[in-house]
Amino acid sequence: MIGGYMGKLLRVDLSGGRIIEQPLPPESVLRQYIGGWGLGLKLLSDELPLGISPTDPRNPLIFMNGPLVGTGSMMSNNASIATLNACTGYTAGRAHSHGFWGPNLKFAGYDGLIVEGASDTPVYLWIQDGKAEIRDARPFWGQDTHDTEDLIRHAVGESRASVAAIGPAGESLCSMALIENDKNHSFSYSGVGAIMGSKKLKAIAVHGTAKPRVADEGRFREARQQWLELIRTFRGGREPGDIASNYVRFLTQMMSGVITRNWQSSRFPEYAEGMSSRQGFKARPCHACPRPCSIDVEIVEGPHKGHVATLSGGSELLEAMGCNLGITEECATLYLADLVDRLGFEGGAIGAAMGLAFECYEKGILTKEDTDGLELRWGDAEAAEKLMRKIAAKEGIGRILAEGAGIAAEMIGGEAPEMAIHVKNSGMNFHNWKAGFWGVLFGQIIGGGSGWQDLYFRPPLRTHKGRAEATAEASIGKYWMDCTGTCYFAFGRRDALPLSTSAVAAVTGWDLTDEEVRLVGERVLALERVFNVRRGLKPEDDLNVPRRVLEAPKDGPAEGLSMEPYLRGMVREYYQHLGWDEKTGKPLRGTLERLGLGEVIENVWP
Repeated sequence: MIGGYMGKLLRVDLSGGRIIEQPLPPESVLRQYIGGWGLGLKLLSDELPLGISPTDPRNPLIFMNGPLVGTGSMMSNNASIATLNACTGYTAGRAHSHGFWGPNLKFAGYDGLIVEGASDTPVYLWIQDGKAEIRDARPFWGQDTHDTEDLIRHAVGESRASVAAIGPAGESLCSMALIENDKNHSFSYSGVGAIMGSKKLKAIAVHGTAKPRVADEGRFREARQQWLELIRTFRGGREPGDIASNYVRFLTQMMSGVITRNWQSSRFPEYAEGMSSRQGFKARPCHACPRPCSIDVEIVEGPHKGHVATLSGGSELLEAMGCNLGITEECATLYLADLVDRLGFEGGAIGAAMGLAFECYEKGILTKEDTDGLELRWGDAEAAEKLMRKIAAKEGIGRILAEGAGIAAEMIGGEAPEMAIHVKNSGMNFHNWKAGFWGVLFGQIIGGGSGWQDLYFRPPLRTHKGRAEATAEASIGKYWMDCTGTCYFAFGRRDALPLSTSAVAAVTGWDLTDEEVRLVGERVLALERVFNVRRGLKPEDDLNVPRRVLEAPKDGPAEGLSMEPYLRGMVREYYQHLGWDEKTGKPLRGTLERLGLGEVIENVWP
């Protein structure tokens, strides 16, 4: 088998209780799509019927690794999901997670896992060293994600197993549900937890001892060492784990402000004062990671003293559950952030839904009668917890909010749609991108709510000029890295892209060039667009952005500056740069032919 690949996919039909192994696609296809998001999207495009909903049993949940996963390459732990997006209902849904789940799936002997159908009763999968079985999960149904992980490790008798699980939010089919793994990590975005819940699949436990082959060990070691040196110089040479105790400094200084009270403001000085570093931090590195950014935090005081919050690498949860809800108390913020993970919610999406509810209550759009007696006042952590649990269970007002901020706002009515924070009904990466990071904001608007885009590729200038082109190029680079199975923290500078080319070439034995690598990223980006256009995406969808997302900040360093007047021109520039039709947003025939996608031309140009 080609280096970096195990050569097999595992296909599980939950409706019929069947498990089969199948070979990977031929080398020509692998070289076109590499793995991870690219190969997962290719399989999804080939297999997904038209005219079905995300929770239809025929919608596959495809987990896919890239060739670098499990090789020891820098931060090679990024597993991808490809499915139909449960938030938009019609676009390609993608999600990525880190930790140890992806490497363990490869060590168990598989490059990917395709889950289709739906079980009548709750089940979980146990995959270990080339063997897989469907097991009864009824004893675990209703448990939160963390307890599920512990219980299933005990049930399979392997403490080193990596478990990906849904919580109550996924069981209730909340559109904001994610799939948690290894406690500090998750497959976020696209409502993948709801899709897993619709299949009655509570968890997937994996463990293995096999290792992928590396074709050229010498070249691989050289690329790995150069990449390591690059990462060591990134983030100012901080020691591992130090970034964890500087979340607030990162938010208030580097991000030029925070999302305050549902993005009504960029300033919240009480938040920075309340969030000190009094808690005990413990770094939790991922597989092959020299720069751990996930942390465990033991709460040292208050009603939740002794509780350990397991936070992921980003600080979105602290913003979503802190300043976004007007909460300043550090221990309460940490507890709520951990509860988001345990219930199985995507942080930005649940933060937006709860922020919307709090603001609607503040302005009288929602009353105590609407909220089942809850007084949703800014800063009330107890009310926030009760509301979050209602959403997870779809009880009362929670049934509306469980649809996400965009749809919930339409159901609430009045001024609510103007307050909602979302893109195409998907959750956003929950930072204050309006305060100057227009490239990142545009990347989420054009890409459906995920991706850092040009944050690492250009300075965060407060201008529209060059943003669209930079975002297109950054999208190409990111999609390439998502195909390889590399965490995005590993490509924080352009220097990492040629190193990734060398790493994949060394692992596989292919004579890859930087130009071929660029074509892979561009090809996957174009295929995703074809998939979306075929299922109903229109150019207006790239322009139909809630007012709250685009309006000028009322305070802070970007006060009075808005990207809104430039959005239409930026969308057109983005289309032009990628060789897409300016009016329809469809990749042009010539572009598809150049990218080797001639077989999908008729899908958009009948």
